[in-house]
Amino acid sequence: MSESLGRPGISRRTLLTGGASAFIGAGLVGRSLLSAPSAQAQAGPAPAPAPVTGTPYSSGKRVDVHLAATDGWVSMPDGSRADKPFFPDGLAPAPFDTYVFGFRDVTGLSANQVIAQRGKAQISAPLLAFDEGDDIYITLTNLGLSVRPDLTDGHTLHWHGFNNAIPLFDGVPELSISVPIGRDFTYFYRPHEPGTYMYHCHFEDVEHVQMGMTGLVYVRPRQNGNTSLYKSGLYAYNDGDGSTGYDREYPVFLSEIWSAAHYRDAHIQVSNWTDYAVSFWLMNGRAYPDTLKAPGSRGATGQMVAPAGQPRLQYQPHSSAITAKVGERVLLRVANLGYQNHSMTCDGIDLTVVAKDTNLLVGRDGSKNYITSNTVDLGPGEARDVIFTAEQPGTFLFYDRDYAYGSNGGSAGRGGQMTTIVISA
Repeated sequence: MSESLGRPGISRRTLLTGGASAFIGAGLVGRSLLSAPSAQAQAGPAPAPAPVTGTPYSSGKRVDVHLAATDGWVSMPDGSRADKPFFPDGLAPAPFDTYVFGFRDVTGLSANQVIAQRGKAQISAPLLAFDEGDDIYITLTNLGLSVRPDLTDGHTLHWHGFNNAIPLFDGVPELSISVPIGRDFTYFYRPHEPGTYMYHCHFEDVEHVQMGMTGLVYVRPRQNGNTSLYKSGLYAYNDGDGSTGYDREYPVFLSEIWSAAHYRDAHIQVSNWTDYAVSFWLMNGRAYPDTLKAPGSRGATGQMVAPAGQPRLQYQPHSSAITAKVGERVLLRVANLGYQNHSMTCDGIDLTVVAKDTNLLVGRDGSKNYITSNTVDLGPGEARDVIFTAEQPGTFLFYDRDYAYGSNGGSAGRGGQMTTIVISA
């Protein structure tokens, strides 16, 4: 664990007396080791398909990642129903309305640049991708909280579903290490099983997961690069027959926001978690129609850059727009770190679940037990790897079939966990 960063503080009094905007400025986008496709889906002709993602397998390489934990502000969709005093939060600096905790990717930044990210958290943490057998070194820096400097919470990285040889790196603070404010700690992993995993802070985990300290991590299979089984050479698993081959992939990370809890954390109050009542349902950190908007990007000096014309999405960089060309196979990496069950549906497209919780659906005799439907069910803490073939041009909705989850704070019209799949000829 490192020595203290000696970071400058921002007092709560300063924020309450008009200095809240002092910490909203340049930051960096969560740099993804996976560059997810990002075309914006709109009515009319389908946008140009994004490049194929994924990489051939590279055995045993070292991967270094640096994440920082802090707090910040984000925005729910314009026109969402107000729920005073909880939403919009009167303490939020324009153009934001909701207080969050989150992780930022600060890989490659100098010490001073890392310190400058305090108070500039994102929700739906950086997407990370590794190869099976990689030596992964992830340094976590705890920058502390700008709005709540009175909270001296530690933070951890818990890799949901990973098999860890050493409990020290599991991220559960009772058995491993939590990182104090102003310090950092380097985790080591060597993943042996491909699939879609989640990561989250396990310190005060009910609160910190709800506040936004969650993200996705992919582990690529050794089979990647073998074009004899599928033309792209990209696979979700070591299937042996190419049945999990794909041309492009997209994250579908499900989470929820209870506005009252976020407000109470910002205003030095305590939540009774048995009163949990969701206000917003999110996909990749945004609610519809923000899910369709373009992604954020990383600026030349590492700051987070909002999508053009969308400054309130500066700290929600991940789009959920899905595009493909007819004949392509698309892998959806669906994961849920909310507290509710979700049933993700796409009318008009057959969805094939090839794995549940990183377990390829294969019988003892080697037979494939994949499940094909138009709905994918998953509970809290679960993941599904889903493949579909783009068979015909068109625009298809991909949404939670529980219509109660399809609104923004109870507003009229569509919202929540919804995006589009746009297929072009």
